[in-house]
Amino acid sequence: MDLKNLTMSDLKAKFSGAADKKTLIKFGIGFGAIIIFLIIYYAILNPMVKERKVKYEDKLLKENEITQFENEIIQFKARIKKLKPEFEESSTLFHSKAEVEDLYQSLSRHAGVNGLVISKIEKKKPIAVMKEGIAKQSENNLTPDMISYYKIPVDFEIKGKFLGYIKFKRAVSKQQKMLNFDKETISVVQNDSTGAIVATGVLTIVGLPNEFF
Repeated sequence: MDLKNLTMSDLKAKFSGAADKKTLIKFGIGFGAIIIFLIIYYAILNPMVKERKVKYEDKLLKENEITQFENEIIQFKARIKKLKPEFEESSTLFHSKAEVEDLYQSLSRHAGVNGLVISKIEKKKPIAVMKEGIAKQSENNLTPDMISYYKIPVDFEIKGKFLGYIKFKRAVSKQQKMLNFDKETISVVQNDSTGAIVATGVLTIVGLPNEFF
């Protein structure tokens, strides 16, 4: 290169070309870095972020469900605690369906101990007793939530001595299960030197509503 003939324009052109190349290289490196970052972000980081976001939202949902379940459990426990005395009282006083079926055997034991014979015992159709404030309904319109309990009438006939019959009634009345003698007629057997009597009538037992609906 001839330094003598080198002018300012030549120097400016040379430095300008060099500067443009450096700028382009820097721009290219920067642009390439951005492209690489975007590729890494959308290919790797973004799916990871989305996955963690889904897991976090699922965690929040499960925590809310657990809180809701815990509240429901507390409510159920309170309800069970409230209903327990009522259930225990009902199960003590009221007859289950199986206990009604065993009524004859139960009464026969008391009768036998007191020298009596049960010549008739016949269960009638259960009668629904409505809850307070609910009007009497036809059988087709009844629903379990309307019924407080059932009354089951039982026709009976018992033979034996009068004293034995009195003892029989006393023994029956001491049972925990509710049983009432609603109707009762006592007749003396004619021409019987032993003083035998015949007691006829209707006794009523009460049954659990869910057992007889």
